[in-house]
Amino acid sequence: MNPGTSEMQFVSALDGVPAVRGVLCLFEGVCSGAADGYARMTGRPAATLLHLGPGLANALANLHNARKARSAVVNIVGEHTTGHLGYDAPLSSDTEAFAIPVSGWVRMLGSATSAGALASEAIAFARTGQVATLIIPADFSWSDGGAPGAKVAEPPPSAMDVSLEVPLDQETGILLGHNALLEPGLNAAARVAAALGARVLLDRTGARFLRGARPFAPPRLAYFPEAAEQQLAGLKHLILVECEPPVSFFGYPNRRSLVAPADCEYHPFPLPALIEFARIFPPAPPADLPPQPPIPEDGPLTADSLGQTLAALLPADAIIADEMISASEIVHRHLAAAPPHEVLPVAGGAIGQGLPVAVGAAIACPDRPVIALEADGSAMYTIQALWTMAREKLNVITIILANHRYRILDIEMRRTGAPEHGPKADAMLDLSRPDLDFVKLAEAQGVPATRAASVAEFADQFRQALAAGGPRLIEAVLSNQ
Repeated sequence: MNPGTSEMQFVSALDGVPAVRGVLCLFEGVCSGAADGYARMTGRPAATLLHLGPGLANALANLHNARKARSAVVNIVGEHTTGHLGYDAPLSSDTEAFAIPVSGWVRMLGSATSAGALASEAIAFARTGQVATLIIPADFSWSDGGAPGAKVAEPPPSAMDVSLEVPLDQETGILLGHNALLEPGLNAAARVAAALGARVLLDRTGARFLRGARPFAPPRLAYFPEAAEQQLAGLKHLILVECEPPVSFFGYPNRRSLVAPADCEYHPFPLPALIEFARIFPPAPPADLPPQPPIPEDGPLTADSLGQTLAALLPADAIIADEMISASEIVHRHLAAAPPHEVLPVAGGAIGQGLPVAVGAAIACPDRPVIALEADGSAMYTIQALWTMAREKLNVITIILANHRYRILDIEMRRTGAPEHGPKADAMLDLSRPDLDFVKLAEAQGVPATRAASVAEFADQFRQALAAGGPRLIEAVLSNQ
C-alpha cells in the first residue's frame, strides 16, 4: 500500500484485523508489482491500497503486467468524498477511466452499506485470474457500514471437452501458457510429445515457468521473431493451451506479426482437457539431466560468464524475478543446466516489474530464496522496492546487470531500420555521465550491497549473499568485451 488522506480510515482499521498484513511501499508501481508477484506464486489475490486517481495512475504499468499474467489482484482506490467530487479539487480525476484499461472489473462504491458485498464481488472476480478495482469515496469509509460480504467460493472448474480432433505428429505443435506451464501441464504435454512426436514450446509471456534441469524442459518461444519462426517452422497445426496465437513483441518492417507459419491452423484447448487426453498415453520416459556446470575460470564479467556462474551456484527451488532485458536469453541458456527453479518474467513488457515482483514472491514464499536478476536501466523505474525489502526483511538477492546503457534499444534501433545513430541519439541510450551507483542506492535504503567486476568477485559475493540471506544487492558490472 501507499495510502493518502482518503484511505486513512482503512489504514486505521488494520489494527482491528490481525490477519491482514500491510506492506508499505514508497511508490505505487511497487505496490502493483508486488501484488502481481504474490498472486503469481500463490494463485490467491493480493490487494493494493492506492490514493485517488493519480496514485492508481502511478501503478498502471505493473497492473498492465498483472493483467497479462492473469494475476488475481484487487485494487482498493480511495476517492474524494461524494460532496467534494463536484468541486474539481487539485487531486480530482477520472479514476474509473484510469482503472478500466487494466481491470476486468471496476466499481465505484455507491453507499457504505454495499461495501462488504462489493468487496466480496471484487475478490471473486479476481480469483478468475483478472484485476478488479474497487473505488471507495472517503465519506463511505467513516460512515456506518453494512454486513460483511459473503465468503468467496472457489471458481468452478472449466467444462472439459477431450475430443482433440487434430493430427498429432511432427507437423503439430503444442504451445503451453499460463497454468499449463506448471507441473500438471508439463507432465501432460510430455506424455503427448513422447507418444506422438508433437513439438512442445512454452509461451514466453506466461506468468510463471518451471525451469532448470527437469525431466521435461521444453524451450520457451524466442523473443526475436526470426528465432521464434525457426522454432515453429513446418508446423501445420498449433494447439494453444491457455494462450493466444504467438506474435512478436513489436512489428518490424516487412515482417508478419504472427510468428507461426502463415498456413498454420490454431486449436485452443483447455488445460484440464489436455491432462485428461494425455492419460491415454504412458508417462514419458525420464530424460538424462545435464550435470550442474562448474564455475567458469576467472575473467571479465559478461552475460555469458554471469549465467554460467549462476547456473553453478543457484540453490534448488529458487525463484527468479527476471528483468534482465538484453542479457535474458544468454543467461537463461546457461540456467537450463541449473537445479530446478522457477522464473517470473515480464509478462506484459512494461518495464519496472522485476524488483516489485521479487517483493511479492518473497512475501508469498518466505522459505524460498528469491533472486532478482535486474538490468540497470529497468531497475531505476521501481528502485524504491529495495526499501520495502529491507523493512520487511525479505530473502531477496538483487543482482543488477550494469552495462550503463539501454542495450536492448541498440538492438531495436537496428531492427526497426532506423539510420545509424549519431551522438545526440546515442546519448538517449547511454546511462553514464554519471554512472549509477547501485551500492549507494541500496545502502541508502537499508540493503547491504557490494560490487563485482570479475567472475571470481561475483561468485564469492553471490555465495556470501546466499549464506547470509537477503535482502542483499550485488552490482554486477558487465564488461563490454
